[in-house]
Order: sequence, then structure tokens, then C-alpha cells
Amino acid sequence: MPSDARGDDFHLAPHPRIAPPRGPVVLLILDGVGVGPGDAWDAVASAPTPVLDRLRREALTRTLRAHGTAVGLPSDADMGNSEVGHNALGAGRVYDQGAKLVDRAIAEGTIWSGVWAELTSFVREHGGALHLIGLLSDGNVHSHERHLHALLRRAAEEGLGKVRVHVLLDGRDVPETSALIYVDRLEQVLAELREAAGVDFRIASGGGRMVTTMDRYEADWRIVERGWRAHVIGEGRGFRSAREAIEAYRAEQPGVTDQFLPPFVIVDERGRPVGPIEDGDGVVFFNFRGDRAIEISRAFTEGDGFRGFDRGRTPRVFYAGMMLYDGDLRIPEHYLVAPPQIARTMGEFLARNGIAQFACSETQKFGHVTYFWNGNRSGKFDDESEEYLEIPSDRVPFEQRPWMKSAECADATIEAIRGGRYRFIRVNFAAGDMVGHTGSLDAARLAVAAVDLSIGRVLPVVLEAAGTLVVTADHGNSDDMVQRDAEGRPKRDADGRIRPLTSHTLNPVPFFVLDGSGRRLALRDDLPQAGLANVAATLLQLLGRRPPAEYESGLLED
Repeated sequence: MPSDARGDDFHLAPHPRIAPPRGPVVLLILDGVGVGPGDAWDAVASAPTPVLDRLRREALTRTLRAHGTAVGLPSDADMGNSEVGHNALGAGRVYDQGAKLVDRAIAEGTIWSGVWAELTSFVREHGGALHLIGLLSDGNVHSHERHLHALLRRAAEEGLGKVRVHVLLDGRDVPETSALIYVDRLEQVLAELREAAGVDFRIASGGGRMVTTMDRYEADWRIVERGWRAHVIGEGRGFRSAREAIEAYRAEQPGVTDQFLPPFVIVDERGRPVGPIEDGDGVVFFNFRGDRAIEISRAFTEGDGFRGFDRGRTPRVFYAGMMLYDGDLRIPEHYLVAPPQIARTMGEFLARNGIAQFACSETQKFGHVTYFWNGNRSGKFDDESEEYLEIPSDRVPFEQRPWMKSAECADATIEAIRGGRYRFIRVNFAAGDMVGHTGSLDAARLAVAAVDLSIGRVLPVVLEAAGTLVVTADHGNSDDMVQRDAEGRPKRDADGRIRPLTSHTLNPVPFFVLDGSGRRLALRDDLPQAGLANVAATLLQLLGRRPPAEYESGLLED
């Protein structure tokens, strides 16, 4: 983790060589639009993108690293994601991120002191059960199964007699129908602990992540309600095991992927749920990433003022997150591992210097250009100089409207530019990522085409205003829509069907700068491993300011 400059010195000195543009600096973040293999299964390369093609010809152009160690993840085998990507973009530095922090806390044993000790004491004192809820996979974007296994083993070592696991099925950051791999591995761990320690540990409920529990940005509270009814109330379709539930749903809905499997409840031989959450229980939500953890955390911890949905019975429990999911709102109050402390972000520097800024996206990515961009901080730094605009996302499957709210985001950007107030404008176009996660190649091509069309509407307005356009992405996704073998060929099922890829990619992302103010700009050629963390300093250079000394280097020649 970097050592930040401290104190109240937020002054941004004028850049010694680069003058400010007459118009605004406009950053367009094309979520999930990386630089892929360039073949027919690369939805970015195979979509009609005349505007991106123009930028490749006319703009300053390079690629940036957006995964692994470049964004604070444990290794370069780890995919980037929107959370860590926007943290790096806004912070201008690389911070150790969720998975790495949890891994370290487990390895060093620090996770078992503090809140964990309070939680387990509460469970023993009240004779309750420990419930572990979270995404079951090794995708390492929201969670990792090894963290769940470590919690289970520690609970057994400490003599907790009853643990229930509520599994959210992935199929998004891992292969789309891989749930049984993770369920079987979890069942093996549970069986080993039952045999060795004589404990009552088992799976109690579950469901696909896109329909159960893991909503974000209040896009659809019904998703959280379904999870609440399965995990807490024990209501829902009953099965004797998670494997039985998954196999039954797949048989009934051919082609359904794990992320959309309906919720289920595990029942005993008499049809009674084996693990509803009761007064005196402890609950850990073991995802480390915050965006899809906040709403379920609120459902457990908010009092009578909660308005997300009718909770019905609300048990009195000790609730903890794997991490602190919202630092400003303190959600949740209790957490096992402290998140990275990100201060002195670009947004804060601009606010402290009175530089007006505008941030916009549709609901699905609104928190990324605000909360995550600002270093996991809710709200504005300065109400006078900042404006944030959320455009409500449609509540339909993304592949059915793959253009999403690209046009509306472009409308808002154009209005912000023409208004003349803002010096820095940042906008996230969500379609490349959200549609890429569906695995639909045709829909992803349409999504990328819609985003390209939107850039084409914004570009001339930036140039007319004598501003500067910067285009990049937070990670890859639509740039590779198939699972590949070691030779890079698409993998196929036994029936010959090509296996889609629904996860992010390890590919780099594009970076374009097109200046409309007549300045002579050039990219440095000595930063081949530059990543997203280099963008903040570059944006400050383009604004005619000298970047803070603690930031990663700017990409422009000084």
C-alpha cells in the first residue's frame, strides 16, 4: 500500500509546460471494453465501431493494464473489476484490494481477533448458529471460496456447533455453469468437519447471484427480498441438497446459467428448512467487495426505518461483513477485515481547488464513478463544485436491451459540456460490461456499437468546446465472449455448442487522448507497464495542473 502524503496541502500548482484547455476535460469510461484477440468472438473488434476506429487513427493511443497487481489484486492471474478499476482511476495509486487484504488477514491470523471474537462470543452466549452468506466461487471478484473454507475451519476449531452456509451461485466471474464444482468442494469441506469435529455444519439455502440477494445501487430490491426469504425466513422451494436444487432447475430450464438460478431452501426429511436465521444467531456476509453487499447488510442492520421491502420477521443477530462496504455510511457497523484507506483522490483534489466536476452513469455503474472513484467514499467533497447524475437503469435482462442507457448518458454529457460550467467530466457507459456478462455475443456487439455511437455524439461537442476527450475502460469483458483452450480456440460442449465466457478478461484496455484546444501533446514511451493508476495524473496534466507527488506518473511528456 502506498505511503500517502498527509496534511491539508491539496494545492494543485499550474503545470510548467501544459496549459489548461479552453474547454473541459471529458473522460469516457467504456466499462468492460478491453483490447481482445481481434477475432469473431471478440465483440469489441467484431462490432461496428467507426468512432473507436477514428480514435485509433487520430488520437494519442496506447493500452493500459487493468488487472492483477496493476489494480492491487494478489496476482496477475486475477481479473480486474469495476470496483478496483475505478479505485485506481480515481486514486492515482495502486492499493492492496479486497482479496489480497483478506488473504493477508487470514495468513497472519488478524482476522480472528476483534469482530470475529465478538461474533463467536455472541453466538455461544445466545446458543445460536453461525450463518455464512456469500458468493460461492473462486472468481476472486466479490469473494473466494478459500475464505469461506477458512471461516468454516476456524468455527470448527473454536467449537461452534452449528453453522449454516447460504450459497449464492456465480456463473459470471467463473464459467457460466460451474456451480456444482464449488458446491461439491464445499460439501467435501463440510463433511470433513462433521466427521472430524462432530459439528452440525451444512448448506441451508442459495440461489443465482443475479436474482438472489446481490442487488446493487438499489436497482431492484426484489432481488434482496428473495434472498431474505430464503436465507432468513426459510421460505421457498425446498430440496434435500444444493446439488439437487441446481440439477432440478437446470432440467426444468434448459440453458439457464448459474447466475439466474432461482432461490432454493434446503429442507429435512419432514420438509422443514434446515437453517433459517433466528434471534441469537451470528451472520457473516463473506463477500469482500462492497457494491453488491450493501443492500443485504442494510436489511440485517437497519431498524424500523428500513424501506427496501417488507422483511416480515427481523431476527436479532450479530451481523458482520467480511469488510466495511461503505465507509461514509458505516455499512456494516461490524466487519472482519478493514478496507484500504484511500485518501487524497483526484476528486478531492479538484474539489479542494474549486475545479467544477460532473459525474454521470446509469444506475448499474453510478456508484463506480462516484463512490469507488472517490476512494470508497459516499457523497460529494463539495456540494458547490460537484454534480452527480444517476440515470435509472432498465429492469430487464441486459441482453434484451443491450444499448442500455448509452444514449441518455451521452445526452447528459453533451448538456454538461455545453453548459460551460464543468472543467472535468467523467462518465461511465455500462453496456460493454453488463451485456458482456450475459454471454450473448450478438447482444455484446450491439452493446459495443451503441457505446461507440454515443462516443460519436460526444466527440464533436468536446472539440467544438475546445476541450479534450479521454477514452479508456476499467477492465475487459466484451472483448472476449468465449472460453478458450490452450491454443486460443473456442471450447465446445459435448454437443458441439461453443461455451460462452461471462466473466471479465485479463486483456489490457484502450487509452485515447484527442485534444481540441490546439495543444501539442505527446505520450511518454518509457512506461510500458502503465495501468489505470496512471490515468489520474494524466487527467491533471490535461487540466494544466501538476499532479501530486504521491500519484503514479502521468502518461504525457512533461
